Amino acid sequence: MKLPFAESYKIKMVEPLRRSTRKERELWIRKAKYNLFNLRSDQVFIDLLTDSGTGAMSDRQWAEIMLGDESYAGSSSYYKLKSAIQEITGFPYFLPTHQGRAAENVLFSAMIKEDDVIPGNSHFDTTKGHIEYRRAKAIDCTIDEAFDTTLDHPFKGNVNLNKLEKVLKENNRDKIPMIIVTITCNSSGGQPVSMKNLREVKKLADRYEIPVFFDSARFAENAYFIKIREKGYADKSIREIVLEMFNYADGMTMSSKKDAIVNMGGFIAMRDKELFDRASMFNILFEGFISYGGMSGRDMNALAQGLYEGTEFDYLETRINQVAYLGEKLKEHGVPVQCPFGGHAIFVDAKRFLPQIPQEEFVAQTLAIELYLEGGVRGVEIGTLLADRDPETRENRFPELELLRLTIPRRVYTRDHMDYVAAALNNVYDRREYIRKGFVITKEAPILRHFTVELERA
Repeated sequence: MKLPFAESYKIKMVEPLRRSTRKERELWIRKAKYNLFNLRSDQVFIDLLTDSGTGAMSDRQWAEIMLGDESYAGSSSYYKLKSAIQEITGFPYFLPTHQGRAAENVLFSAMIKEDDVIPGNSHFDTTKGHIEYRRAKAIDCTIDEAFDTTLDHPFKGNVNLNKLEKVLKENNRDKIPMIIVTITCNSSGGQPVSMKNLREVKKLADRYEIPVFFDSARFAENAYFIKIREKGYADKSIREIVLEMFNYADGMTMSSKKDAIVNMGGFIAMRDKELFDRASMFNILFEGFISYGGMSGRDMNALAQGLYEGTEFDYLETRINQVAYLGEKLKEHGVPVQCPFGGHAIFVDAKRFLPQIPQEEFVAQTLAIELYLEGGVRGVEIGTLLADRDPETRENRFPELELLRLTIPRRVYTRDHMDYVAAALNNVYDRREYIRKGFVITKEAPILRHFTVELERA
């Protein structure tokens, strides 16, 4: 008999969960103004809002916390993290930050100015927010295949080279401070970028003398997909693949709350000493001294250990198989999802799920609320709410994809939890024809509105 797949870890500590009633959930979501971010954590049974900072740290990471050096300058924890980053990514210079959007804030302060143009593959919310806050423009150059959720393309995160070169040709060199490649590409469904595409983007960028930066929150998951999907990489280790990936970049930002499996932390890494010096000024201004950057020594220790654990094949296989397990359960029932399944989440195609709900009534948010009401499962909208308003016209932007993201925290939930999530969403799917109305906005912030927006029934 062939041995079945089993997780590459065992459970040492548990946290109790409370089941709620539908009546309770109806009251709670109404008081939350139909914004899932406004719910208390104890009002949620299974929390798939994000994989950012929600993973379970290992015994070795907790041991490293006890070894943290809290010296203000030059702590051993800083040098431990510096060594891990150099070994895994190959970048000689780095700045610690308290999380990924802080890394973007520091780097973009040093590099982006008003009227600049930053091409990339479906910039995520905080990335686009930081760009547009500086009155610059993010241009999406993702391949068209990414926007067809029924198409089984192995690397839907790829950059369309023709789209990218068009941007490079039509704008002055001094207006394009960088190209950003997100690995994996979150907004297109947690989809990976191939090594071939990374290589070609870098070659094109070098021709125009423009630096390439990776948004690297899920770089290890991207490496896993390269190993199992791209010809020539099956026999290479994850860390060998990671080193080659970063060889095609001039720098990176990292939300370490994802693939480094910590609750808080981030960093910027780069090759250019002059850029490091320029960014250091902003790091000191916004984050803290360059050898802690908003992080405690104990958290830097846990992050360093997490980088090693997050680039182990057995861990990645367990993590990505759990995501795929949920995807298969939904697909078997006919639920429309982004195919192939991504690395950190299952993305449900809300347009195909609820075609009767107009996009201006926030169809993906409507689906997210229905799932919460059904089973106390909290997902997140990746659609018109997140796309925000055009900074010039102030009109809603309507993205091609309206997605409900079911984001799986690392090493947190069991297969039974995935079965529960699938059953809850399948129940919603069975009654989908009776969902007739979406939502309208009653209050919103001028940027990154989805975090604090208030809604009411349409």
